[in-house]
Amino acid sequence: MLILRCLIVGVALVSASAFAQGWPSKPIRVIVNVAPGGTADVTARLLAPRLGEALGQPLVVDNRGGGDGYVGIEAVARAEPDGYTFLYAPGSRIMIAPHVVQRADMDPVKALLPVAPTGRISLFLVVHPGVPAKDFAGFLAYARANPGKLNYGTPGNGTAPHIAGEAFSRDAGIRMTHVPYKGAGPVLKDLLGGQIDLAFDSGTALPQVKAGKLRLLAVAASRRHPDFPEAPTFEEAGFKGVDGGPHFGFYATPGTPAAAVERFNREVAKLMQEAAIRERFEAQGLEVAEPMSAEAFGKYVRDESARYARLLPSIGMTK
Repeated sequence: MLILRCLIVGVALVSASAFAQGWPSKPIRVIVNVAPGGTADVTARLLAPRLGEALGQPLVVDNRGGGDGYVGIEAVARAEPDGYTFLYAPGSRIMIAPHVVQRADMDPVKALLPVAPTGRISLFLVVHPGVPAKDFAGFLAYARANPGKLNYGTPGNGTAPHIAGEAFSRDAGIRMTHVPYKGAGPVLKDLLGGQIDLAFDSGTALPQVKAGKLRLLAVAASRRHPDFPEAPTFEEAGFKGVDGGPHFGFYATPGTPAAAVERFNREVAKLMQEAAIRERFEAQGLEVAEPMSAEAFGKYVRDESARYARLLPSIGMTK
């Protein structure tokens, strides 16, 4: 019996070693569970070519937006655990939205295997020029004087911008109408077109602000944005509960070989330390994540999910 067990362990070790040496041997699919044009899509397409170079096989980005993120989550959760399908998702789609829009058959924290974080967003309160407010104080006064008149767009129910909007509304004593979309790209399109009044944007609107097509009033970050020093942080303005939410990250199907998870994690961590990548992330309004092992990232995901489970009822967003 002992000899048999040793043989089984030996075969497993040889098999794992052979997998590690041969993986990847074909293109890797990266499903992004938001619509094209948003921050998750933009950063996925920034990282994919460089990760492909490091791994020796191309990464093919596949947008699967809709269903409050569940369409993409389900595609990865139910894929073959062979190391050739990964999910790239905003932290809000994994750790926040499921507490707002639940599916009994699909808990992302349990259905996915965390692999590596990349960065977390800052949020920018951006308004259409039709909103009669030149600065944050003016916006606050207008919103308070016109309850229910303003509407704000977000990438979807339970996303970090949605949480920020509701937390801000509660703390500011104002009432706005939430309009959920399938990603940040469609939000920006309708904001530019005047179909919505404002957004808690994750950075995709900053070029339009610079072009004078939109107006930036406040920043949900630890410091002011260097390109817009006149816009205060929410904390400076007295609102401490408005932030960009947890880290974006890569996930795999449970059962994916540890060798694939560990190498993918290692290559992502190395890439996120490159100056050019960090600069591109910061230009998108993102704070780069500190390197974490897959196990540490898994703990982070569970802890953040538990934190939002406690937070959401306090702002009227119950399960």
